This record gives sequence, C-alpha cells and structure tokens, in this order.
Amino acid sequence: MKRTIVSVFIIIVALFLAAPVFAQDDMAKKLNDELSKGPEEGHWWVSAEELSMWLKTGKTDFMVLDVRPSETAFKKGHIPGAIFMPYHKVLAPENLAKLPKDKKIVLVCNTGQLQSLPVLGLRVLGYDAATLSLGYIAWQKDSFGSQQVKSVSEKAAKKNYPMQSAAIEKTAKMNSPSQSESLSCKED
Repeated sequence: MKRTIVSVFIIIVALFLAAPVFAQDDMAKKLNDELSKGPEEGHWWVSAEELSMWLKTGKTDFMVLDVRPSETAFKKGHIPGAIFMPYHKVLAPENLAKLPKDKKIVLVCNTGQLQSLPVLGLRVLGYDAATLSLGYIAWQKDSFGSQQVKSVSEKAAKKNYPMQSAAIEKTAKMNSPSQSESLSCKED
C-alpha cells in the first residue's frame, strides 16, 4: 500500500513538473501556426490608402488603435476615430476586454515598429489585428516617425555599416558554419 501511494505521488509530481514544458510547447505551436499565416494573409498590413478609403466611405467593421507609448503624442494628433492604448498595455486582460473580436483592429504607431509587437498575440487570442504599413510615416507628411526615419537614415549613410550577402558567403572558405548559416531558415 505504501509503495502504491509513493508511486502515485511520484507520478503526480512528474506530471506537475512536466506541465510547464507542455504548455510552452503548446504556446510556441500556436504562435508559429499563426505567424506562418502571415505571408499568405499579406503580413496583416493595411496601407494608408486603404485605411483612408475606409474612413472616407464610412466603413464600420474596423477600429484604429493608436499604440504609441505617449498619450501626449496621441493628443497632439491622431487618425480620426482612433483610440489610444500604449503598445505595452494592449495585452493586459482589462484592455483586451475593451477590444472587439468582430472588427478588424488596425494598430498604428510612429514608424511601424511598436505597432507590430502586440499583433501576433492579438491574433493568437482570436482578434483580427493588423498594422498600418509604416505607421504615421505613411499617414502624414513630416510626422514624428518620418523625422525619426530621416535622422536614422542620415546617420546610417555616414556610417555605412557592413552587410553580408549570400554571394560573399559562397566565395568564403570556411571550416565550420557561421552562426548565421546554422540559424538560417529557407523559404518554402
């Protein structure tokens, strides 16, 4: 009897310890399954022209979520009808409860970078989330995002950081694969 109790206890402990591993594998699978749909679904981008047309025609099956980190920037100007929710708070349960699952949610930020962070999480949770391609850079002339990109581009032009290409890799004599080769992934 004692041996049976110990065996059952060991099995329960083993299952308890293994549960996080299975949960992690399950989450990785869900994220990968959703992410792999990106290319066939246009990478979940909405163009400025498309969004502008939706606004002009009074389309109601979408909402614009301004995810810039500062509400001050939102108050200075935003896409008509947009709602402010900083990118780092979008996936909080109380904020998810405010988002519709029956409308496309178009996320927007200054340059298109921050708006991309919550998209995959929203999609895995069942929201029809997309981003405004290039954010406010594509929406408004001389936006803060445009100024940021111009500044970075000018600095990069002066630095001319190195780039690696497949042609260079083929001609190089290497004894072992580089990290970039061992981690690279070919498109199907």
